[in-house]
Amino acid sequence: MKVLQFFRAAPFLLVLGALLAFAGPKLKKTAVTKNISVGVPEGFQPLPDDGIAAKYPSPRKPLAVFSNPNGRVDLSVAQKPTTFSNRDYALLLKVYKASIQNMYSKVEFLQEDIRTINKRDFIMLEFVSTVTDNRRGGNLAPIRKYQLVQYAIEGDQLFIFTFDAPAEEQRQWQPIAQEVMASINMK
Repeated sequence: MKVLQFFRAAPFLLVLGALLAFAGPKLKKTAVTKNISVGVPEGFQPLPDDGIAAKYPSPRKPLAVFSNPNGRVDLSVAQKPTTFSNRDYALLLKVYKASIQNMYSKVEFLQEDIRTINKRDFIMLEFVSTVTDNRRGGNLAPIRKYQLVQYAIEGDQLFIFTFDAPAEEQRQWQPIAQEVMASINMK
């Protein structure tokens, strides 16, 4: 009798399991500033200031960086002054794309767009970058990264949201990166 009940429930359990397997990543809404929040993947932790300084050496440190437990995947939010306005997005898309192409040895763009998320426009560039060791006698393996970057202008400030992961882990992280970027809320 119980075996018969199990076999009746088996198709339902298979459908339920499939639905759960395709459920989106678990994101935790996290305030970056009083006006910016983003969904941070479960298990990611904020980097302390000294960790940010070591991983992102720059005179202008990011507002926040969240890393996965092994430290190979990051979500960062940065801010810097700009003289452009949100009416310049079409031009800025071309400028940022060219800038990214100049920054790396090779870039394969997966998507480039201006899109609206939570009633705000963003410039979006999704790509796989490669940095090769071009020094004479250099023998380091190329470094390949999957990156999804979104830019938004508010007043005289440019906000940059970046999700990056090793390129060999793109299949795992790409849907999560897209969900994270779709969760950005700027007031």
